[in-house]
Amino acid sequence: MLDYKLLQALAAVIENGGFERAGEILGLTQSAVSQRIKSLEVRLGQPVLVRHPDLQATPAGNKLLNHFQQVQLLERDLRKTIPALAEDTTRLRIAINADSLATWWAAVVGEFCSRAGLLLDLVIEDQDVGLKRMRDGDVAACLCSSSQPIAGGRCVALGEMTYMPLATPQYVRHFFPDGITPEAFATSPAIVFGPNDQLQHRFMAGCGYHGRFPYHLCPSSEGFVQLARAGMGYGMIPQIQASHWLDNGSLINLAPGQELTVPLYWHFWRHSGELLQRLTTTLEGAITHRYRARRNVRL
Repeated sequence: MLDYKLLQALAAVIENGGFERAGEILGLTQSAVSQRIKSLEVRLGQPVLVRHPDLQATPAGNKLLNHFQQVQLLERDLRKTIPALAEDTTRLRIAINADSLATWWAAVVGEFCSRAGLLLDLVIEDQDVGLKRMRDGDVAACLCSSSQPIAGGRCVALGEMTYMPLATPQYVRHFFPDGITPEAFATSPAIVFGPNDQLQHRFMAGCGYHGRFPYHLCPSSEGFVQLARAGMGYGMIPQIQASHWLDNGSLINLAPGQELTVPLYWHFWRHSGELLQRLTTTLEGAITHRYRARRNVRL
């Protein structure tokens, strides 16, 4: 049987980025936390942490973290039926794409989290690769573009986000005077969210261009829009996020008809308890009510 105090120490070290801070959270000394991790590794016969160059869980450690999260959710359900058990706050680790976090996520889950006493540990990950976090056991749920559930998990379709190639009118006149041409793509600065972001490449491929192009890297959804508004480049921006600047004309679509639609799916472990199921129901209901009814916004 697993000693859950050891798993709690492992989760605290990963969530807080170190042994000292984990000790403060758990009310233990740094040495005591380190000893618990060593005891866990002796019990397993393999390491659960990689300490250099960056502190992170090993594959075995990630599986233990995922198990610990699921046990915490199930224990929360148990506390409802056995009042004698102490009540505490549940923390849920979720992988989510930055654009959803910057636009609709808070409005949808805010009231639920407050009412349920739920704390979120949000891991920002591109929608194309976020599911790997869940597969590795790093998160209990994930919002991503994959429709294929992993073993032991469930998948619910939430909707889709529409991305548009946007820039300032001045930028478009300067860099795309003759419209979207291979020459313009090869010389016009684009804005790319990060190394895993393929939206820009998909847009250009849809326009028939597969070559190299200059680009800014900006791993911030809000910063991405600000770079575009400053005329530094053009990029694929969610229509829901840019609606204000589209309405006042400060951003325009440089290639009408070449928008991209990205589906979003909510993945969660099948046996994670009633709380995660209620969060799923909240997401489904709120998305349907708030966003799908609006024609120009799919989420």
